[in-house]
Amino acid sequence: MRLRITFSKTELMRYTSHLDLHRAWERTFRRANLPLAYSQGFKPHPRLNLASALPLGFTSQAEVLDVWLENEMDLDEIKRNLKPALPPGLNTRSIKQVNSRVPSLQSQLIAAEYLVTLFDHHPNLNTNLIQILSAQSLPRERRGKQYDLRPLIHELQSIENDPDGKQRIRMLLSAQEGATGRPEEVLLSASIDPLATRIHRTRLMFAGK
Repeated sequence: MRLRITFSKTELMRYTSHLDLHRAWERTFRRANLPLAYSQGFKPHPRLNLASALPLGFTSQAEVLDVWLENEMDLDEIKRNLKPALPPGLNTRSIKQVNSRVPSLQSQLIAAEYLVTLFDHHPNLNTNLIQILSAQSLPRERRGKQYDLRPLIHELQSIENDPDGKQRIRMLLSAQEGATGRPEEVLLSASIDPLATRIHRTRLMFAGK
């Protein structure tokens, strides 16, 4: 049985790494007494598949997890068992069954949307964002490799300030394998220190949806 879970990763889990998040879900299913399926081979591991790694320090309302169970179960029973087993900082938004032959989440992921809140005021914010969108290319370097950030930015705009008057930016970035836009790099291109912001993932977009 293959389940697809959409969940939030809130402030209490903000500094939980991708690997530890994977482990947190494994422990959650064990606490819920749900029969996780395991891979075959010398060192079996639970069949849990997260759509996209969320960088350390980010929060999200749109993470997606596929998990396989050893046998069929009633979906309402699964939901009832999971809810009290979840650790603080993880909240399920939807749980549904999907066909086992559906392609992997990673292979279908095409883009991710982010909401960025700025701690400091940037009077030239709109001008800087327009310059990024107008650029023919934005050469960047990551792990010793050169790449062009510009084609990875699908949408970029300032939006209404938050209730405390802090400026906010909405980004829609490519999230395909080998072509992933990183919010931190976009902020640096706009002369904004990523450490002086709060980054929240609001949506993951998949092919065919």
